[in-house]
Amino acid sequence: MSIEIANIKKSFGRTQVLNDISLDIPSGQMVALLGPSGSGKTTLLRIIAGLEHQTSGRIRFHGTDVSRLHARERRVGFVFQHYALFRHMTVFDNIAFGLTVLPKRERPNAAAIKVKVTQLLEMVQLAHLTDRYPAQLSGGQKQRVALARALAVEPQILLLDEPFGALDAQVRKELRRWLRQLHEELKFTSVFVTHDQEEATEVADRVVVMSQGNIEQADAPDQVWREPATRFVLEFMGEVNRLRGMVRGGQFHVGAHRWPLGYTPVYQGEVDLFLRPWEVDVSRRTSLDSPLPVQVLEASPKGHYTQLVVQPLGWSPEPLTVVMRDEPAPHRGERLFVGLQNARLYNGNERIEAPQALALAESA
Repeated sequence: MSIEIANIKKSFGRTQVLNDISLDIPSGQMVALLGPSGSGKTTLLRIIAGLEHQTSGRIRFHGTDVSRLHARERRVGFVFQHYALFRHMTVFDNIAFGLTVLPKRERPNAAAIKVKVTQLLEMVQLAHLTDRYPAQLSGGQKQRVALARALAVEPQILLLDEPFGALDAQVRKELRRWLRQLHEELKFTSVFVTHDQEEATEVADRVVVMSQGNIEQADAPDQVWREPATRFVLEFMGEVNRLRGMVRGGQFHVGAHRWPLGYTPVYQGEVDLFLRPWEVDVSRRTSLDSPLPVQVLEASPKGHYTQLVVQPLGWSPEPLTVVMRDEPAPHRGERLFVGLQNARLYNGNERIEAPQALALAESA
């Protein structure tokens, strides 16, 4: 079932928390609402669910306006961060609850409910825990019960509010993979809220990055990484290095050093240069690709690569975070050489467009 969010605004008193939000979600797509605290992502999710009402705008499910419908009339599944299981009910009864409170004309009989719950227990791999109570379950098991309960009424839309936020890192990873597999199997439309970038990019078909009540970018995960639409997305999505400098003519200046840009920008003056740690070429020997000297301040092994914090020697005051895949890993104090690839220039929030990817190598 598709979701159309049209010109949604939301205010709490004088505080505007959503600013004219529009977003189309095709049927069967899994979308992550990603952003820092206060970005409006949870408010938007609750408006889709009918748990909050917008100040203005429309919500449509498969073309039908549901803006004025109560949450229970929208027939969506909703999973909360802290499970919201009934402590006095067994796993079986928690999952069956949504079926038992359906209007009488829609409510399955007891035998059909038992069959449905048994199928869901198998699906979420908890058939052996059917008679246990929530207090006897781990965090990951509780979240699986909450998901099964949401799926019991066969919603065509599943909404999740930071579903894995209360779990430890390893359990989160396992449940993310499981949820993705479940989505591939059942093909429901899903929207989930998270502040975890890895979670959003691993699970979702599309990532919607939000900030201060606005959508900054809505794209496939790899597109958000490779082509951030705004400076906010660039800085929010993972680690990024920033160099403060000047554009003068066709050159970029940092301190006493300057590099040719290969073109002359219209804007001249102070700028910020950004690049990801993996967009820095690192070598133990100087070369045309890696001519700039640095000294290793920190070295953190990460398995198949080493993350380094390096101090530029004589060409920038700001340390850089880079990654290196050479063996053996560098040690503190070691001298290396870097080249800066795919750099992006910004004047405030405005990107200075370049005709080709910027690379800072030999000084001008």
